[in-house]
Order: sequence, then structure tokens, then C-alpha cells
Amino acid sequence: MEFLTNHEAIIRASVFLGVFALMAVLEAIAPKKKRVMPRLTRWLTNMGLVILGGFTLRVMVPILAVGVAAWAALKPFGLFNLVQLPLVLEWVLAIVLLDMLIYAQHVASHKIPFLWRLHKVHHADRDIDVTTGARFHPLEIVLSMLFKLLCVALLGASVVAVILFEIILNASAMFNHANLALPKWLDAPLRKFIVTPDFHRVHHSVVPKETDSNYGFFLSIWDRLFRTYTPQPSAGHSDMVIGLNELQTSQPNTLWWCIKAPFQRSAGRNRV
Repeated sequence: MEFLTNHEAIIRASVFLGVFALMAVLEAIAPKKKRVMPRLTRWLTNMGLVILGGFTLRVMVPILAVGVAAWAALKPFGLFNLVQLPLVLEWVLAIVLLDMLIYAQHVASHKIPFLWRLHKVHHADRDIDVTTGARFHPLEIVLSMLFKLLCVALLGASVVAVILFEIILNASAMFNHANLALPKWLDAPLRKFIVTPDFHRVHHSVVPKETDSNYGFFLSIWDRLFRTYTPQPSAGHSDMVIGLNELQTSQPNTLWWCIKAPFQRSAGRNRV
């Protein structure tokens, strides 16, 4: 695992680019839904948010999750630094618990009005594809990182566990947002364990009851355990409407709208 810690940035970037390229190709070969908005404009907007989010994070948060994990190990601080467990078991438990906490954060982003103002930018995308998995307001990215830092510190998750979790989280976000038609024989067994594109697509429905479900990013157990699971959209995947009822326009397709939307007077309305 020394290779993983010494080459974290390269490994994470390589996985991101590799999964992104793979999902983009698979979407082109086997799309699940017909697009309603121009792809180029959407992609420029969504990737523009990625760049702005990364820059804002570097400016506003001087230490990232791996740094907090290293700090906690030196103190020692946090659950896993105070309890002796086999390394592999510790890594697995840390990844599972971090995934549960990200699930809880996602639920909170729908229930707390201020957080919904920010998260609404993600849901306003009228198509859902691999780029939607990275479409978040820069301020939401910063707040999400601060929450993650707190979780990593309290758990005392190791550097290796944090790196693995972030790789898994980023890859799964691109996978489960992909506009990919998985065959039922593959989707059915997969969704028992992980969040699949059909599983998560329900969450992007304009139907409030469906938006208020299927919050998971990686493991699907949390939605089942906490009773927020909706198996399929009521209109079917081909005919379901993606986005938000009040924003079925071209506005969310522009970068400027995405930046200013949380601060507009109407941004907090129509909360799920």
C-alpha cells in the first residue's frame, strides 16, 4: 500500500479519467434515455463546475481528507486509532462507515433548506449522465469536504482507507449517474450490493416522492435499511422526466445560472 500513498494524486486522477472515459463510451453505445438538452453546452457547464469546485476547495480548505487522516494517526485521535483491528478489517469498516455518513449527508442536503439551495444545482440538470456525477456547486463541494474531514477525524480512518474510499466514491458517482442501459440480468444482482444507474436515476425524477429516495452513492444497503428505497420510477426509465418541475427550461444548462442559483430568492422553494 506504500505505492498507493506515495502516488495518491496520480492514481486518483487516472481512475477518474479512466472511469469517465469508459462511462462516456458506454453511454454512447447503450444509452438508457434520449437526451433533451444539447450535450456540448451541458458538458461545458458541468465540467466548468468541476474546475471551479476544485479551485474553490484548494483556496478555502487548506487540508484535505488524507491530511486529516495522517494527523489523526499521529495524535492518535479517532475510533480506529484507539482500537486495534486487523488492517484489512479496519479499511473495510472505515469505507462502509464513511459511505453511511455520506448517505446521511445526502439526506440532509435535501431536508435542510440552506443545503438544498446548493444541492438544487445538481438536481436541476435536465439530463443525467456521467458529467452529472460531478455537477455540484463549489460551495457545496467545500461544505461536503468539511463534513468529510470531521468524519475522517472522528473515525480515525487510516490514510489508505481514505484514499480507497475517495477513489470508490468518485468512481461510483460517475457510474451510477451514467446514462447507461444495463441489462436487467446484471442490474438486479448488482443493486443488491451497490448503487447502479437505474437505482440512482430514480433519485433524479421530478416526482417528489422519487427524488426523496435512493440517496446512496456506493452501497445500496442504506436506502433499504433506512426505508428510502424506491425500486423503479413510476413513469418508467424511458419516459421519466429528469430534473426539477419548476426548472424545465434551458437556464440550468448555463454555468452562470449554476453559480448564482443558490443565492436567488426562489432557490429555496420546492424543497423535497
